[in-house]
Amino acid sequence: MFNEFASQKREKRADQQRVQDRDDRVQQARRDLYARLNATARAYRVAARDAVRAMERGEDVDSAVLDAAKEAWAEEYSQAQMALSKDVLEVTSTLNRALGVGYTVVKQLPSSPSPDATYSRANAWFSGPLSDGVYLLRVTLRHDLGVEVQPDFERSRMRALAALDSERRALEHSLDSGQTQSSRSA
Repeated sequence: MFNEFASQKREKRADQQRVQDRDDRVQQARRDLYARLNATARAYRVAARDAVRAMERGEDVDSAVLDAAKEAWAEEYSQAQMALSKDVLEVTSTLNRALGVGYTVVKQLPSSPSPDATYSRANAWFSGPLSDGVYLLRVTLRHDLGVEVQPDFERSRMRALAALDSERRALEHSLDSGQTQSSRSA
């Protein structure tokens, strides 16, 4: 009887250990995914911002650097879409759209009819709303992991998300208007 009880107790501890090990692996995989998302979002933004600054100085820009950053982000984003919670996915998706608009900004710079205004708008986008968007992603990921939990986080997240989305739509509208004017003058 005693041996049977001891055996059951060992099995129960082994089961608990397996569950704990599985949970630890899942948590580590999530941390790894979040770290990659953060790193690729930052790298994409920096590559685009650096391309704008180089073009503004009249330097040649290696578009392969920006395209590689874009592809790395796209790969991580596509994997994340299958693993993120709804709130984290909402931030990541909004940032994805904002990064895409940033890419469009960079690609349209060489053909811009008013370079000074275009460079100013691009610099403002990459150092303002897009920088804030990448920061929002990092804070959201840390909050979701329980690393940095803020009591009023949900309201702050929603406000920042709405601001980023609004700025993105305004920039898209501006880009569309610029394209329309550029087509008319051609």
